[in-house]
Amino acid sequence: MTDEDPVSRYTVRSVAKAFRLLSMVAEAPAEGVTLSEVSQHMGMSKSAAYGLVRTLLDADYLYAREPGPRYCLGTALVWLGDIASRRLPLRDITAPILARLSQQTGLTIRVARVDDGHPVFINRVDAVGAVRFHTPLGVRELPHTSAAGKAILAALPDAEIERIAADCGLPRRTRKTITEVPALLADITVARRRGYAIDDEEDFEGVFCVAAAFFDHDGDCAGALSATGIKVDLPAWRIEELGRMVRAGADEVTGLLGGRPRDREV
Repeated sequence: MTDEDPVSRYTVRSVAKAFRLLSMVAEAPAEGVTLSEVSQHMGMSKSAAYGLVRTLLDADYLYAREPGPRYCLGTALVWLGDIASRRLPLRDITAPILARLSQQTGLTIRVARVDDGHPVFINRVDAVGAVRFHTPLGVRELPHTSAAGKAILAALPDAEIERIAADCGLPRRTRKTITEVPALLADITVARRRGYAIDDEEDFEGVFCVAAAFFDHDGDCAGALSATGIKVDLPAWRIEELGRMVRAGADEVTGLLGGRPRDREV
């Protein structure tokens, strides 16, 4: 490090080493790492490595697993991760993903949060030259007409879907809107299998959407990403490609939220 480096000038080396060690343990197998492995990875003596490990043990950022001992990530990180994930501004962390997907697909990309099984769109990026869909943000949408709504429903047990359907009544928006619970559940089953949901002119005539859900650290659905375009511009092969792209984007959001999909009993 040099004094001319504006980043390293303000870096506290002992703190940087602690973060390096935590990253090492996070990338190690579940059984943890030994003091010798820490010493070798960090390029320091065993006594110096133990001092670093001991400091993190005392603060519960590491814990010692016997026999060994082998060092694993501690409970303080769970607590911090929980707080961080709950405070992450969804609109901000998803904005780069929306922009990238919009550029790659040439379509309108939106992100929705969840409100009792309903999507509430909070941000939108329109591709340059694409048809603009003047849909409002911040409005609680129907859960059964949009791809985002159905992607969110697909993360719920069937019994919960039936409750939500009974509450909203499954009103018709177009001639293709699904208005019966058995048909909705069948559509949701297909969405679960392929990893994304579609809206085939079910919310607006001539408009097609593809969406995939993302999940928080508890494994609960936190929202969905969707891609929207004109039906005549989206051949079947492209719909499958879009589904994979949107699902990958949603998985990226899940990772940013420290999330994981929950195993469902449906």
